[in-house]
Amino acid sequence: MTQHLGAAAALDQLSGWTDVPERDAITRSYRFTDFNAAFGFMARVAMAAEKVDHHPEWSNVYNRVEVVLTTHDAGGVTAKDIELAKFMDSIAG
Repeated sequence: MTQHLGAAAALDQLSGWTDVPERDAITRSYRFTDFNAAFGFMARVAMAAEKVDHHPEWSNVYNRVEVVLTTHDAGGVTAKDIELAKFMDSIAG
């Protein structure tokens, strides 16, 4: 089982992310120039997430992508969430 770290520990390592009220999860909103850029971001994240079998909760409306990360089987935020958040930040531009 993956070690639970908690949202506070994750936020110490990330910029632009916040905690989700009443959940051990972190969230961020990304904005892109248009739908194509937002969808391209989601496609790249989806491929990376599938490789590590760790998938975000997210939604997309036009140029916005709203993301929530938590590790369900660990009951909260883990190193998997931190790594995926860092990857997202690195490709978001």
